[in-house]
Amino acid sequence: MKRLFALLPLLLLVGAREPILVPDVSQNEVEIIYSFTGAELLLFGAIVYPGGRVPDGHTDVAVVLKGPPQSILVREKQKIGGLIWANADSARFRSAPTFYAIASSRPLQMLIDERTAAIYELGLGNVHLSPASSALPAEQRRFETGFVDLRGRSGLYVSHPSSVTIRQGVLYRARIAIPARVPVGRYTAETFLIRDGKVIAAATRDIDIRKSGFERFIATAATHWPFTYGMVAVLLSLAFGWAAGAIFRRI
Repeated sequence: MKRLFALLPLLLLVGAREPILVPDVSQNEVEIIYSFTGAELLLFGAIVYPGGRVPDGHTDVAVVLKGPPQSILVREKQKIGGLIWANADSARFRSAPTFYAIASSRPLQMLIDERTAAIYELGLGNVHLSPASSALPAEQRRFETGFVDLRGRSGLYVSHPSSVTIRQGVLYRARIAIPARVPVGRYTAETFLIRDGKVIAAATRDIDIRKSGFERFIATAATHWPFTYGMVAVLLSLAFGWAAGAIFRRI
């Protein structure tokens, strides 16, 4: 917060004609260790208006936290013969965010129209998944809805309407929970300033979520030395199995 207030006098002297967002986050890096049970990020900042004068009317803020994109195949299960569940249709998405959370000062439907929400990827129904299949639009939409619902139930796609607080029209803050099973990678925190149904300013900050300690060693080994990692895993399994058998024979 001290960094934020230090920047305000400088920005007021710039003489900008449009509002400027000055965002910050409580943690630029989140380290995952064996005892990691989740974290809470505080995203805050200031709205700098031309001449330092806060305009009359209602100004809103929406904050979006997105994880690195990934290619993913979504399969639909169907019951065959009324007894067995089996994979049926499928759809592939080229760049689905591994994590998506949005917080806003008011419900999005009160702030912007559907077209603006789709352009800026605001809301769970507007996440850009980049479908790679040639399915019909209705079928593609069905898979998109199902995928977002699955991610939502696992806590990876969440929406927090009316959770951004704005003080005196200048300072804003929002809290976003990071679940224990969050994917690692480079995350992007986007802040949007909304007024009269339009996005009038935007700003971005990066956040790194990475494994630390023994978990990081295991992840690095599996990525860079897959054959050695696999052989060590097999040998350890055999060793533990032999040790367990030897113990039970003595009991």
